[in-house]
Amino acid sequence: MNIHFNKSHFFHGLDALRPKGITLPKAALPPVSKLGPVFALLAACIFFAFQSDRFFTGQNFSLILQQVMVVGIIAIGQTLIILTAGIDLSCGMAMALGSVVMTKFAVDHGIDPYLAIVCGIGVCTLVGYVNGALVTAVKLPAFIVTLGTMNIAFAITQIYSHAQTVTGVPDAMAFFGNTFQLGQATFTYGTVLMLALYGLTWLFLRDTAPGRHLYAVGNNPEAARLTGIATNKVLVTVYVVAGFFYGIAALLSVARMGVGDPQAGQTDNLDSITAVVLGGTSLFGGRGSIMGTLVGVLIVGVFRNGLTLMGVSSVYQVLVTGVLVILAVVTDQLTHKKG
Repeated sequence: MNIHFNKSHFFHGLDALRPKGITLPKAALPPVSKLGPVFALLAACIFFAFQSDRFFTGQNFSLILQQVMVVGIIAIGQTLIILTAGIDLSCGMAMALGSVVMTKFAVDHGIDPYLAIVCGIGVCTLVGYVNGALVTAVKLPAFIVTLGTMNIAFAITQIYSHAQTVTGVPDAMAFFGNTFQLGQATFTYGTVLMLALYGLTWLFLRDTAPGRHLYAVGNNPEAARLTGIATNKVLVTVYVVAGFFYGIAALLSVARMGVGDPQAGQTDNLDSITAVVLGGTSLFGGRGSIMGTLVGVLIVGVFRNGLTLMGVSSVYQVLVTGVLVILAVVTDQLTHKKG
């Protein structure tokens, strides 16, 4: 059967999804003044290239991508939430809960691995729904809601797993940890999935009405409501979709580590927020880009990899990351005041 792709019909379909009757900010290539994260990434690469002969190699860059793929996918969900002026502290624990659920279902309960994966992703999505429902229905601050669900998810994970790592996971859960050769570099299928999800999210935010609604809600929720946007529906959907991404991250964590680890994800919430802020997304909502987050994820990965090659201890790496976050937040604060 031949399938003919009609480009004009495809983009006409996207046009139909765009909002009617309201004026929303248009996506465009960022001006030079907003390319700071890219310049910071390039500067970091040049600096570490002079510090270590092993840094500027294809093998090392592929290693960086493997190291950041879990946090990278969590950061997609975190970006969507921060664009609506929210924040999610529960993402790391939700990811750990999802990884334990899918591995225990498959290993201890003998459930089909693919069904177990769906269950693990479903649990993460449920955590996202609870966050969104509490934020919209009870009108609680996202910080408080997700702080609570973070602790609940952590406790459930420890109780259900008895704080023990789940080993002997089936091959189906290890697929995205498999590698393929490209030149002298080795890549995992997980990194390919991460880059593909960034591309799809970029298209969603740029070319669809729900994507533009998300920016509008984060920029001014009352104005968005008056233009006819169902702001609560948008917020709940954003938290649910973010939870789905945490489930995908859980699968990649299992694939990379080969186990279901109840101790995983304890710093992923802060790492994902760091990446989003470094990528130029405003903590005040309504301003930022998903590709900026990808650059932020790479900045974090490059710094940690480069410092490791220089023999810097993990404690100092955390210190450097903290300094980067403060600098990024100060820059965001100053930019917001000028705006």
